[in-house]
Amino acid sequence: MKKKILITVKTYPSISTKYSELVCTAGIAENGEWIRLYPLPFRKLDYDRRYAKYQWIELEIEKNTSDPRPESFRPVNYDNIVLGEKIGTEKGTWAQRKEIVLQNIYTNMSDLIEDAKDKSKCVSLAVFKPTRINSFTIKETSREWDPKKIVQFNQTNIFEDAENPFKVVSKLPYEFRYEIEDDSGKISKLMIEDWEIGQLYWNCLRRHNGDESLACEDIRKKYWDEFVFKKDLFLFLGTTQVYHFVGKNPFLIIGTFYPMK
Repeated sequence: MKKKILITVKTYPSISTKYSELVCTAGIAENGEWIRLYPLPFRKLDYDRRYAKYQWIELEIEKNTSDPRPESFRPVNYDNIVLGEKIGTEKGTWAQRKEIVLQNIYTNMSDLIEDAKDKSKCVSLAVFKPTRINSFTIKETSREWDPKKIVQFNQTNIFEDAENPFKVVSKLPYEFRYEIEDDSGKISKLMIEDWEIGQLYWNCLRRHNGDESLACEDIRKKYWDEFVFKKDLFLFLGTTQVYHFVGKNPFLIIGTFYPMK
């Protein structure tokens, strides 16, 4: 079936032993329903098929039968993605974004997790409004991808253009988390895995000539000083398939929505 979707989420690329490098993309269809597009090798798309956040796209999709989450669909043909209008950040456009994005908002984490575990609902994508954000933390982590996945990645890409080989994206050497509080006082620590925070880190690192402490300081200024205190911050939350039914709290932060207060 053909769907028109406003892209609201792109996660930082990950390495898959089955599909090589992938970006989890999600958005909201014209009828207000969430749609997850997976697998989708975003950086391998032709440049005229690479969509931006808050851009309408149209493409043929089919239900991903290997994924029980109802929002999960598979693109039928990557080459047939049609790029449409972008909703920018100019004066007045945040109202357009809000009208589409803020249709169904969770404020209670226990309610969201219950709806995720309920097999009749199986909610795996949601907009969440924290009552309070208590902290933003940055923790150093492994700097290289799992070697087994890299071996499989190289095997998957062995027949690609030898003169212009595809280079896997660099792994982020830091993990970023918000500690949030919901309307019942329940506290959750959630990892942030969106594309924007990863790209911001690399951009800041280049600007500071490789000084990681200064790059992390810039990220803290944006995600703590700016988003928490100057913006009306909402979180896009999503689950991973492997932890959806077994994780105590299967949700990650896969994007942020930050109009002015």
